[in-house]
Amino acid sequence: MALTSPPKGCGSGIGSIYYNLCDLTVVWGVVVEALAATGVMTSFVLFVILMAYLPFVRDKKRKGMVALQASVLVFTLGLFGLTFAFVVGRYSASCAARRFLFGVLFSGCLACLVMHGLWLALLERRGPGPRSWMICLGALSLWLVEVIINTEWLLITVLRNPPGGDADVSEPSCSFANQDFVMALIYVMVLLVSTVLMAVPSLTHKHKQWRRDAAFLLASSLFTVAIWVAWIVMYVHANRVLGEASWDDPTLAVAVVSNAWVFLLLYAIPEICLLTQGDLDLDLEPSLDEDHSYPVRSLVYDIHKEPEPPHQTVYMENKAFTMEEPPSVPTKPVSPYGAYNGQLRSCVYQPTEIALIAKGLTKMDQDTMMRRASAASLNPCSASNSSLHLSLGS
Repeated sequence: MALTSPPKGCGSGIGSIYYNLCDLTVVWGVVVEALAATGVMTSFVLFVILMAYLPFVRDKKRKGMVALQASVLVFTLGLFGLTFAFVVGRYSASCAARRFLFGVLFSGCLACLVMHGLWLALLERRGPGPRSWMICLGALSLWLVEVIINTEWLLITVLRNPPGGDADVSEPSCSFANQDFVMALIYVMVLLVSTVLMAVPSLTHKHKQWRRDAAFLLASSLFTVAIWVAWIVMYVHANRVLGEASWDDPTLAVAVVSNAWVFLLLYAIPEICLLTQGDLDLDLEPSLDEDHSYPVRSLVYDIHKEPEPPHQTVYMENKAFTMEEPPSVPTKPVSPYGAYNGQLRSCVYQPTEIALIAKGLTKMDQDTMMRRASAASLNPCSASNSSLHLSLGS
């Protein structure tokens, strides 16, 4: 900031506090700026895709989590924008944005992840799980706690002394110890630990798709824990030991942009891919509130099967009378499709009592008209009488 001429890559009309954005000799500033700009565009495109695909989501349970995923994308886009506040030099506006938005944006992302993990845990215990508006209300409540904490801390520290010039480093919003900055983020750390604890039980869920949700949730939270441990150690202790106090801003900038990409790559993008997939998992069981659809039975008739005779009924016939009837000789060839009338084979005709009586009367009339061969009587007297009648007749 004490340079008299602009560095390489910066124009003469650019202020000294913005030199890190264009100075080609400051590698970390250019790299972080490029990653942050790419992250802003990626978050916006993913948000548009999520909103555009929302009417086509078939899974009602996963559709209820779209609000949380959209909120994560909004807060992640804010983290990418916050990265520029750590790249530029320190002045009243940038320092206030750092102190207030750092915890607010991270708590927004982590509150959504905590409620997603809680929803997965309740889904395994209660079946349908809680409603989406309850989950969103819980995430909003967790986020508002950090908003209140940061607002009070910022007002108490800034209002004690009114701010001076824009480039005055000794302003109240910029003159804070690194330990105080970390201590103000204790609630965010509690949310981070809660995210890890909420994701672990759902790894043993009976459905595969919810196990994948828990795996992505756990991976993003564990990477976030690793990033936070690294930047806290560097910001509070390592930079002082190494004598590089100027590394504080690069440390925070790299932490913010890397953690924002973790939220995108390990949570937002996988969740959107699971949301937009065409087929659900095969191991999913139909829920009680869904309609049970049965497959339509095929009406294709097998010509290899022997057709059932049209006179076959469901009742048992007396074999003694059946043997006395003359055998029926078909007068014309029977088509194998003659018995097929377009109905299912399971639909068997069951005659009523009136139909059975009518059929029995018709059968008796036919028997009277048709001469039947009767069996010879076993009585010898009747046999002699019949022979006598034959001799007289002859």
